[in-house]
Amino acid sequence: MENGVVSLADIEQIEETPIEKRLVADNTYDLIRHGVSLDPQAPALSFFADGNAYKKAITYSYAEFLGEVNRTANLFHDLGIGPNDVVSYILPNLPQTHFVLWGGQAAGIVNPINPMLNAEVIQEICEHAKTKVLVALGNLPGSDIWEKVESIRNNLPDLKAIVRVMGPSDEAAGIYGYEETVARYAADKLDSGRKIRSEEIAAIYHTGGTTGTPKLAPHTHFNEVSMVEMVRINFSGLHQGDTFMCGLPLFHVNGTTATGSLPLALGAHILLLSPRGYRDPGVIKNFSRIVEHYRGVFFSAVPTVLAMLLADLDKNADISSLKYLLCGAAPLSVQLFESFEQNTGMKIIEGFGQTEGTCGSIVNPSDGLRKIGSVGLRLPYQQARILILDDDGSFQREAQINEIGTLCISGPNVFPGYLDQSQNQNIWPQPGWLNTGDLARQDEDGYFWLTGRSKDLIIRGGHNIDPGLIEGPAQTMAEVELAAAVGQPDAYAGEVPVVFVQLQKDSQISSTEILGYLADKIGERAAIPKEAFILEQMPLTAVGKIFKPKLRWLAIEHVYRKALNEVTKLVDSFEVSVGENSVYGTLATITAKLPAGIDKAEINQLIADKLGPFMIKYDLQFS
Repeated sequence: MENGVVSLADIEQIEETPIEKRLVADNTYDLIRHGVSLDPQAPALSFFADGNAYKKAITYSYAEFLGEVNRTANLFHDLGIGPNDVVSYILPNLPQTHFVLWGGQAAGIVNPINPMLNAEVIQEICEHAKTKVLVALGNLPGSDIWEKVESIRNNLPDLKAIVRVMGPSDEAAGIYGYEETVARYAADKLDSGRKIRSEEIAAIYHTGGTTGTPKLAPHTHFNEVSMVEMVRINFSGLHQGDTFMCGLPLFHVNGTTATGSLPLALGAHILLLSPRGYRDPGVIKNFSRIVEHYRGVFFSAVPTVLAMLLADLDKNADISSLKYLLCGAAPLSVQLFESFEQNTGMKIIEGFGQTEGTCGSIVNPSDGLRKIGSVGLRLPYQQARILILDDDGSFQREAQINEIGTLCISGPNVFPGYLDQSQNQNIWPQPGWLNTGDLARQDEDGYFWLTGRSKDLIIRGGHNIDPGLIEGPAQTMAEVELAAAVGQPDAYAGEVPVVFVQLQKDSQISSTEILGYLADKIGERAAIPKEAFILEQMPLTAVGKIFKPKLRWLAIEHVYRKALNEVTKLVDSFEVSVGENSVYGTLATITAKLPAGIDKAEINQLIADKLGPFMIKYDLQFS
């Protein structure tokens, strides 16, 4: 069946054919060779260096792209990289990043690293991955990547060589300039003669965003090629020659899969939206004109990016080529969803995925009913269930329809387990079934709805923040007895971190002083809390643990009261209370008493407008 997915019945019909029979290759190198075979002279990759000069692009044909991948793999092979050795890279979005990504997988195992991580975390990742070759951007203005490399290189016991992109060689110091060195190698084949097996490890991705200590998640070649096929089936309207615009980073599975391996397998065209992607103001400002110029068909983004793109939308540009926008990483408000679709004419496809599931697991069907707020149906070959687990993560029973439980997944895209075996405790409630750490429910049509997280991560604009990054420093304050960080709803970022504290007896410290202290102590800017709330009594569970759901409810109440300040002036009384709900996970109840002459419909609409940007459901009651 090649008409796309409309319903769960379609998925079940697709699955009557084993996925192995659908795969065009059993490893990522042969996947690229398949794309080349469709039309070697077709454009594979284009890149412009500046969003304000988007017409000045360099382009690689499929034949040229494969040649650069071969050269890069052969360089790594010459530096001693074999199937079990790791090449780590710290790079912005460049053509060279793709050559290193796929050349690294052809020679050994590739380990993409977020350049925004601090040097200590990068060192920790490289130590755990046993990095043998490190590829990094040279010492260029506006980048601190090389500075970080210099600070950690002597602390990496397995490191044998450094490859410097856009920088000179210093072979006596073990540094090889990428551009000058790779040109020496053959472009027509792999010198190693390697035959890649599907069960071999292709990549090791770190989890999380800019903060916290990342876990390392290996992907097999089978994981990666299966993921491509699972996504391809869902997007039946994507074809050879279509332009996929990549603005998400190439250290993240969305960037490397949805706008990487997927278009390469299709024989489609990848457009890299500058080295900084969506962080380039010129890309945001000129996005509509970029779409028009390159006839863009598909792109992936997070809700914060959509809001920026919508604000800068050029109504005079022809963006009719756009078909699909894949949106994930953080919840999308109904207001933003509807406004973006109305103004662009394209389909937003909301979904759910995680590094441990290679990229995507659950997506709204591109050709069927899209339920706004739902993350959709499971992808073909992705099994997904809602399980009721005990406090230790052990299986108790299957959830009922619309009953909230833990979302668990199984399938060819699910990783084999974290590199550090100690981190694999309690992640498999049943053999082959991964606990995603997310709370959800499944409705009668098979659609999944995320309702919260069993893990405490704060998701700020698609970046995962470990609350321990905030709580640890807060607990070092002599005036603080208890501290807990949670995510507070934010119209722009989805969530921002805030901290709640219970002070020591007789302490007089202020919220401002707490925030100032934390700003100095927290090394990652994204984790610095936006607000500090002082509580007389921290909410605790029966066993004395901090009860974080109550803190999240308090944060929501604070934001909603602030957003509805205008409403309070129009009514006699007004109250917001937030608590647990069996359907939505969390529900805000708004109670208003109206004076004579005030229209309920007017207040209803005003509240809808004010709370539209937020994800937390509310129930309006008039007393």
